[in-house]
Amino acid sequence: MSDEAWVPPRGGRAIPAAEPHRSAPARQRSHGIVRLRVAPAGSDAPTRIVDLAESGPLRLRFPRQSGERMLEGVLVNTGGGIACGDVFEVSVAVEAGGACLLTTTAAEKIYRSDGPKAEIVNRVSVASGARLDWLPQETILFDQARLLRRFEADLACDAALLVAEIVVLGRAARNESLQEALFEDCWRIRRDGRLVYADSLRLDGPVTELMARTAIGGGARALATILDLSPRAEARLDEARSLLGTLPDMVEAGASAWNGHLAIRMLAPTVAPLREGAARFMAAWRRRPMPRVWQS
Repeated sequence: MSDEAWVPPRGGRAIPAAEPHRSAPARQRSHGIVRLRVAPAGSDAPTRIVDLAESGPLRLRFPRQSGERMLEGVLVNTGGGIACGDVFEVSVAVEAGGACLLTTTAAEKIYRSDGPKAEIVNRVSVASGARLDWLPQETILFDQARLLRRFEADLACDAALLVAEIVVLGRAARNESLQEALFEDCWRIRRDGRLVYADSLRLDGPVTELMARTAIGGGARALATILDLSPRAEARLDEARSLLGTLPDMVEAGASAWNGHLAIRMLAPTVAPLREGAARFMAAWRRRPMPRVWQS
């Protein structure tokens, strides 16, 4: 049919031609970026910001500290969550002798997707004699969420890195099950350019059903990985196992050590006991309290 207006017989009112088809506008996606470089002002001096760049909804805030050598930073997602197609990138460099802790202001929510994947890419480098504690609060996956997450680290031979990540499979308040979701988590850590730790997890499909299998999760809805790559971490295996014995009864946990580092795995049917247990373990392991945002 022609796009011209159609005029009915006997002089009736013409019907306007239909407007040409217009495709739906492209969705607006968030691309949050934070790049941070820190270093001490001198020997045994507090660590300070050397360079900081922020864009998109991702911001980094630094609570006031008194007499602390370790610089504490809090990542803030002003968008309130991560939607399908969003990309969030964090790059952190701790220069020689520096000490830095990074956490998040609250749990990160990964919303449902109608196809596109969300991406989180974290890259850190820790120079000689420096330390980084990477302690974000939990990541919560909604039903039908699709998330690709990557953590990459480059360490000097005597650098120290402590990483803790908690993932919650469904919103506990709604007793939500992940009937269909994707969670892909990839860790790659190098020391002096040599790969020393590689770990990949992929849950795709009916995630709650998959986690119910004994060989996979035994019904767990929350999981945590704590990885310590400090120079003495491997020698503290017995201490780690002793601390794990004090966790809430609902938390299953195990520790192993090899290749100069120590790894902790935790599983729980709900997030509350796992979060409590992970925080208790890390406070004792680090011999200092958790960041204040964890206590609110």
